[in-house]
Amino acid sequence: MVTDELVAVFDADGEVTGRRTTTKAVFAGMHDCLAGGVVDPGESPEQTATRELAEELGITGVPLTALTSVAWDGQWARKPMRRHLFAYQIHYDGPIRHQPEEIADGWWWTDAELVAHLADPDWPFVPDTRVLVPALIPALHG
Repeated sequence: MVTDELVAVFDADGEVTGRRTTTKAVFAGMHDCLAGGVVDPGESPEQTATRELAEELGITGVPLTALTSVAWDGQWARKPMRRHLFAYQIHYDGPIRHQPEEIADGWWWTDAELVAHLADPDWPFVPDTRVLVPALIPALHG
């Protein structure tokens, strides 16, 4: 099982959303609203979250709030995948610098915009995030 951490980034009006580059090894070209990556050996999920925020979005020095952790069993490229996901959130109103090797494009969406897109099963969205986000949105704002 791969251990991943995922971070939701919020400003006063919504969440950071983006599209992964087509050169990514996993979930290439799909949309996602969480920055994240694989926990390296010797790293805690929180350390990974901090590292990935800096690498993917250029965000540093912002405290993380732990939200949940879940196991996800799914498929990618017709092969089974198992992930243990650790979810965090931050509130951030500063500049975003997308890492061009990982993120092709990015924007801010409200909860309603994100939920509307997630309701379309054909919308190319990262599948483990698709499972996690509906559970997170009430926790994040309620």
